Amino acid sequence: MNLPNKLTILRVCMIPFFVIFMLGPYEGWGWFYAVFGGVLEYMRYIALAIFIVASLTDLLDGKIARKRGLVTNFGKFMDPLADKLLVCSALICLISLGALPAWYVILIIAREFIISGFRLIASDNGIVIAASYWGKFKTTAQMILIVLLILDIPALSPVTTVFYWAALVLTIVSLIDYIKKNFQVLSQGGF
Repeated sequence: MNLPNKLTILRVCMIPFFVIFMLGPYEGWGWFYAVFGGVLEYMRYIALAIFIVASLTDLLDGKIARKRGLVTNFGKFMDPLADKLLVCSALICLISLGALPAWYVILIIAREFIISGFRLIASDNGIVIAASYWGKFKTTAQMILIVLLILDIPALSPVTTVFYWAALVLTIVSLIDYIKKNFQVLSQGGF
């Protein structure tokens, strides 16, 4: 397994730790208080650090894969899936904390299911569909939004609002672009 794929797997492995540190102080987990009781006020920042490191592995794995010629079908499939798992986990945590409305997260997750469905049909036909630039912009906007929401700094509220709407618009635009570019996959899948 090459380095970019290891970074992708590392990103997936970081997700449970992110969720534990993000929700632990708020979900009333008895064991959590027993283990981390003395540092509860820092949990959100630990979760933020984990999220940022995991997000940076997304940037690194792609750059390393392209620079060193290590692009693999596993990486083309797993990298976007790891991004979806990280972002969707964070968004769901933010619903639980009251930072995002459920309808917003449902739209984002619905887009991810649709794209995953396309990828499954494509893989059944021996086709691997890599992430598009619109999808990368969407993921970047979502990751920045998540960082801003976790930080929850009132002075950054206008910036957070911009990324809130940008992430939603890019989610919709990237879905339309993806369907348009890959519609033939459905016909090959017997649609």
